[in-house]
Amino acid sequence: PSPAATRAAAVTITTRTEMDLGTFLAGPNGRTLYTLATDGIDRTTCTGGCASAWPPVTLVAGEQVVAGGGVRGRLGSFRRPNGTLQVTYNGKPLYYFSGDTAVGQTNGQGLYGVWFVARA
Repeated sequence: PSPAATRAAAVTITTRTEMDLGTFLAGPNGRTLYTLATDGIDRTTCTGGCASAWPPVTLVAGEQVVAGGGVRGRLGSFRRPNGTLQVTYNGKPLYYFSGDTAVGQTNGQGLYGVWFVARA
């Protein structure tokens, strides 16, 4: 097999900067990433309907998470209760927000006092 065929696929986490919010993380699709204040290190409290509104950033078999430009913290993953691997930043689980429909939107910032853009 070619080297490309044997190399694992990568999910690249990057950063975005906005005047009001500073620098925060973005997923491979460019969409804003969030953290949930009630989550622990390598532990999620967002399952079921919560995970529908706040889809976790996940890895499929063979994928690894890598840091793009501006990402200085430690990227990793842990196994969610449903068995999927969720991406973490400095141990905190990362999520998208279903209310963000385009790159650069930050509609989830501050929602319910527990959801915040993932600070880089």
